[in-house]
Amino acid sequence: MAPVAVATTPTATPVDVIKAGVGALNLGVEAADLSVYGQFNNTPATGTEFRVAPTKGDTRPALTIKEVLADDAKLKALGRLVSERGVVFFREAEITPDEQKVLVDKLGKFGGKPADSTLHIHPLTLPGSQHGDEISVISNQFVFDGKFKLDEKTPLKRVRGAQQWHSDITFENVPSDYASLVIRTLPQVGGDTLWASAYEAYDRLSAPTQKYLEGLTAVHKGQVFLDLASKLKVEVREHRGSPQNIGQDLETIHPVVRTNPVTGWKGLFVNRGFTKRIVELSPSESDAILEFLFDHVAANHDIQVRFRWEENSLAIWDNRSSFHAATQDVDGVTREGTRSVSIGERPYFDPASKSRRADLGARALA
Repeated sequence: MAPVAVATTPTATPVDVIKAGVGALNLGVEAADLSVYGQFNNTPATGTEFRVAPTKGDTRPALTIKEVLADDAKLKALGRLVSERGVVFFREAEITPDEQKVLVDKLGKFGGKPADSTLHIHPLTLPGSQHGDEISVISNQFVFDGKFKLDEKTPLKRVRGAQQWHSDITFENVPSDYASLVIRTLPQVGGDTLWASAYEAYDRLSAPTQKYLEGLTAVHKGQVFLDLASKLKVEVREHRGSPQNIGQDLETIHPVVRTNPVTGWKGLFVNRGFTKRIVELSPSESDAILEFLFDHVAANHDIQVRFRWEENSLAIWDNRSSFHAATQDVDGVTREGTRSVSIGERPYFDPASKSRRADLGARALA
């Protein structure tokens, strides 16, 4: 069902209008076949990594991110792969922050995002940032801008790993489709990132629970960023990649189960970082259901992949169908990188969409 509006939230666009808008930007490019290049799946549920060179067991040629950026057909195919697998990795991927912006923006366009969806400007990326408005600096020393310093945490003060899981910027009316990250200042060891599949999280629920959740919507709010802005007495940035991403409240409502328009698959769309309550339930019911769903993502290792960063490693993920969490295990060492975030479409649930497992199973029988 369509998202339900609250007083502080713009009226939600009906699902059929959103669906009609998705894909309206037709760039007329046929996707390439990326299966001819060396790659492997990190886990059955999520993650695909392109090899840097042929191996004895995989003699297919390597594919570089430079080759992808130079070829629209490869870009379109990569977007599809990212949407299917949740996250895709490249090693030895020499890519500049400006190229990261081009990468995710084109992935979104080839996936059919609305014409007025561009690149996200994070609410805490202040004017004059080192890499410009559309690159977020991800650091264990500060939050998106050097003015928002983080307190150095001892092991006993670290936030528990289960509390870290989130999808990017779901507090926006029109949140992210694709995002990319390169960790440019690396610790010798530690600082890994984990991703989890929202498709598999949905498929791991019983059929009655799936049906129940498909009728619900949830409030998402970027309270942590509001608190930081208030502490420094600054306003959060406006016009954050979509005409609908305005306002100082950083609050919206999205469906609890979301359809990815690229794959047509259902995925769980709540996260501990930003999802605050389920609209249709009482507070106690909402707290219980959300806690179960948050734990469902964090505790099931079979829906996750863990990635160890190396110099020039690149991760590209689909925020509509994945969750991620950084590992807070680095003491006294800087871990810092550049992230680019594309804005997609307003989230919707299509009752006619399928689960990943059901669709792949039907294809196998065809």
